[in-house]
Amino acid sequence: MAGLHPVRQRLSGLTAAACVAALPAAAHEVRFDPVSLPVEHVYSGGWEHFVGGGVAVFDCNGDRYPDLFAAGGAAPARLMVNATAETGALGFADGGVGPEGATGAYPLDIDGDGHMDLAILRVGETLLWRGRGDCTFEAANGLWGFDGGDRWTASFAATWEAGQDRPTLAFGNYVDRDDPEGPFGACDVNELHRPVGDAYTVTELSPGFCALSMLISDWARTGRADLRISNDRHYYVRDGREQMWRLDTLTELGGADWPRISIWGMGIASRDLTGDGLPEVMLTSMGDQLLKIARPGGRYDPAPFEMGATAHRPHTGDDGRPSTGWHAEFADVDNDGDDDLFIAKGNVDQMPGNAAKDPNNLLLQGPDGSFAEAASEAGVASPARSRGAALADLDLDGRVDLVVVNRRAPMELYRNVTEGAGGHLLLAVEAPGPNRQGVGAWIEVRLPDGRVLSREVTVGGGHAGGQAGYHHVGLGDAGTAEVRVTQPGVLPGPWVAVAAATRGHLDLTGPAPRLVRH
Repeated sequence: MAGLHPVRQRLSGLTAAACVAALPAAAHEVRFDPVSLPVEHVYSGGWEHFVGGGVAVFDCNGDRYPDLFAAGGAAPARLMVNATAETGALGFADGGVGPEGATGAYPLDIDGDGHMDLAILRVGETLLWRGRGDCTFEAANGLWGFDGGDRWTASFAATWEAGQDRPTLAFGNYVDRDDPEGPFGACDVNELHRPVGDAYTVTELSPGFCALSMLISDWARTGRADLRISNDRHYYVRDGREQMWRLDTLTELGGADWPRISIWGMGIASRDLTGDGLPEVMLTSMGDQLLKIARPGGRYDPAPFEMGATAHRPHTGDDGRPSTGWHAEFADVDNDGDDDLFIAKGNVDQMPGNAAKDPNNLLLQGPDGSFAEAASEAGVASPARSRGAALADLDLDGRVDLVVVNRRAPMELYRNVTEGAGGHLLLAVEAPGPNRQGVGAWIEVRLPDGRVLSREVTVGGGHAGGQAGYHHVGLGDAGTAEVRVTQPGVLPGPWVAVAAATRGHLDLTGPAPRLVRH
């Protein structure tokens, strides 16, 4: 195994026993500073808002700085417009309120006009908002022939299927509020909305097991994207499971193709950690957070406990009860070339079996592939009941910042002020329409030492919120790298040379890809 990146070498063939001796923790000097938001925003409400609380991160006015749309639960949702370009320091201006009842939101360009739209999840009618390009929106359910229903929707994913002018939309519905026998054992069905002409047709995906996160991904790198659903066993009680649906046949995988797992599934994060091109997956839950290592042929192995990613109990204080994980996200917070992991934590409300003071986790990945807790030292170990979150470079300085939505506590914003961080890239994809974001494509960054950092362009995952825009890649000490993009159903594109600190997009609309610097 000589020449392999240490993470890949350790996880490609070593046993869990061998891993124990190969996991020294590394020290990091990651730091975040709190930043004030223009208004206090709280995700509030009763039992129908115990879950949700997501945030969408996207550029709504074309200035390339990411803006925020945060769900409010029983309170109105809130748009916050990035004001960094005007003030020279990370900050936001109040962009006004959105609908009440929102559990989360995801950005995507539904109509391919170059402006980001929003899918707004709600307790009630799901809303599609068409972006006008100036941080204003228009209601588009009628415009796009979309039936938003009247369910308790808590998760979302989207992709572009072959030959379609608009995306396929998947919505995960939680408990059926109209079931008189509920809430236990009353999980609602999920829905797949496919474009047909000028409208969307709806197909129910049944059974549903109280979905709290969805992700459409080419998880086995076969060229076929499937729908992964993470479900909350608190309400399905029995006979439920994590699910994987084939979109082409609308059949649920099972048996040897998809081993049965039953957890309190809250969020999904996906990223290739081992360097083999296959995405690992983190599933948040009550108690252990489950990191699964991808293997060729569509198999997953559980990550060894010694890898340090379970985050199963609070890392500060004296509350030893199990943690409750919600949003999970991989990002390289110190730009060392190894992806780190943030997990938003918080008791559902007052569940006595789980920790009441449950600080968020920031797990830094060392060069050996192990994770070490750094949230307290980094200044992001909030004890609030956190829900949705996002790691994104909000001020475009090359370091990913952090935003966290809390239940019954104010939303938090943190600027990454880590000194001595490594090099970075900020890359977007501009693909031929209608899928202008290149959803379903794979971005690969090849470092001078031969390592390849891979990530998939997806819409979904996390907990009730997602991102669109730049893809941040840490380069460590490398001053240069090469980038290529593989679009669905297309052979890999050529490698394009880039220098560290490049910010731009890979233009795939011409006969050959080209890098356009911003």
